[in-house]
Amino acid sequence: MGRLLAVELARQGHRVDIYDAGSPAAEGSAATVAAAMLAPLAESAITEPGVVRMGHHALARWPQLLAPLAEPVFFQQAGTLIVWHRQDAAEAQRLTRQLEANQHTVPELPRLEKLGSEGLAQAEPTLAHRFAQGLYLPGEGQLDNRQLLAALVVEMERLGVRTHWHSPQSPEAFRPGAPGQPDWVLDCRGLGAKSQWSALRGVRGEVARIHAPDVTLQRPTRLVHPRYPIYIAPKQDHLFVIGATEIESDDLSPASVRSTLELLSAAYAVHPGFAEGRILELATQCRPTLPDNLPAIRQTRPGVLEINGLYRHGFMIAPAMLDVTLEVLNTGQSELSQRFDLALDLAPACAPATSAAPALA
Repeated sequence: MGRLLAVELARQGHRVDIYDAGSPAAEGSAATVAAAMLAPLAESAITEPGVVRMGHHALARWPQLLAPLAEPVFFQQAGTLIVWHRQDAAEAQRLTRQLEANQHTVPELPRLEKLGSEGLAQAEPTLAHRFAQGLYLPGEGQLDNRQLLAALVVEMERLGVRTHWHSPQSPEAFRPGAPGQPDWVLDCRGLGAKSQWSALRGVRGEVARIHAPDVTLQRPTRLVHPRYPIYIAPKQDHLFVIGATEIESDDLSPASVRSTLELLSAAYAVHPGFAEGRILELATQCRPTLPDNLPAIRQTRPGVLEINGLYRHGFMIAPAMLDVTLEVLNTGQSELSQRFDLALDLAPACAPATSAAPALA
């Protein structure tokens, strides 16, 4: 969020500083570990309609945000495939009914398609011999999160954003509106803001990055399982990001043996080609999450805006959160926030931004 805001505000002509506790590589951030899937209908099974509408909004916005970047960023919009083993057919039927009901709630979403063996073979030929049925969710997508983070650094440099790496700061260090001080401080630190936003908690996730030349998948694929559903996001050059775990903990220790075995076993059950793949990375990170698992924007004092709680939907909803924040900064309010049912806690008089707007990442 900090990098997206810095780039867009710099394009609007503002002077922007970024203060980041880490380096340009964004180590220690949830954004670096994420799979960066853009799947509003798939995620509707576990989130609210407002977040789903944010995800749908973002699918159209991501190409617009990526197009001006000097560095290429892998972006794909080939839909999501959901498959299941025969023993999990009842769970798949329940999920199908839930997704169909959610489509009525958010009618702008493309309709899901039920695939038999022939349709599955056409959509994902390498899976046809292992699965007899599936669901195809058209229009959904993904991007390469690490390419994006790097491209935004290049763009900040090109636009003259002043970057202060390895420089953790808190809003208390600034006096917005005072002489020599910024007009706005934007706090986008995720769990780094817990001392200011005590309701934040960490939700742990574990992700494997695997190079598997023997596996070919055309699009993000999800496996229905009553206890251990997984997602497989195929990036470029046979790199796959595989994840599933969601643990109520802010523990950042390495992945457990049990989680790793279950994660890789489930991936192998989807495609046997993963057996000869190479594990490039087993990463853990905690998603910044508010009590209702929904994002929020609040103004704690004049000139300080906090954007947080993106939970497991960071990349899926980031453009929507960006557009709401820009509306607030430019007009003092946001019509989009009402469409997204987004918690927006602003001071009675939220003055538009003028020329300087640091972002804390």
